[in-house]
Amino acid sequence: MKKTVNLTAAGYAELEKELAELIAQRPAIAERIATARAFGDLSENQEYTDARAEQKDVENRIIELEDIIKNAKIIKAPKKDTIAIGSTVVIDMGGKEFTYTMVGPVEANPLEGKISHESPIGKELLGRKSSETFDFNGKKVTVKSIK
Repeated sequence: MKKTVNLTAAGYAELEKELAELIAQRPAIAERIATARAFGDLSENQEYTDARAEQKDVENRIIELEDIIKNAKIIKAPKKDTIAIGSTVVIDMGGKEFTYTMVGPVEANPLEGKISHESPIGKELLGRKSSETFDFNGKKVTVKSIK
């Protein structure tokens, strides 16, 4: 049984765009392989080896993206009063303010403020309401706002 992948509409669109870009790279990679093959002895042909490795990487990512997209569940806009996947939340953690968007694990990128609902802080935030306070890793956390 395939696992459903929770995605925001924006995350789904990003994956579709990446897939289209990778598919568009196929002819250029095939051309590089053909050109490198024409050089002769493939056992010592670094251009051929590099092109084949790139082809393998691109094809593996295409398979992965197709699988994610096939099993994707687009998360509808959440209610504004409770934290859910798709919510953007501002929290105060130990005197520091953080803004996070709750996403599925496929979209998670903490450097961009996108945290998975399966991460430790994500699990703690799910279902919380504005102004709610709780402890996380020994720090007091307050939900300041939910968008």
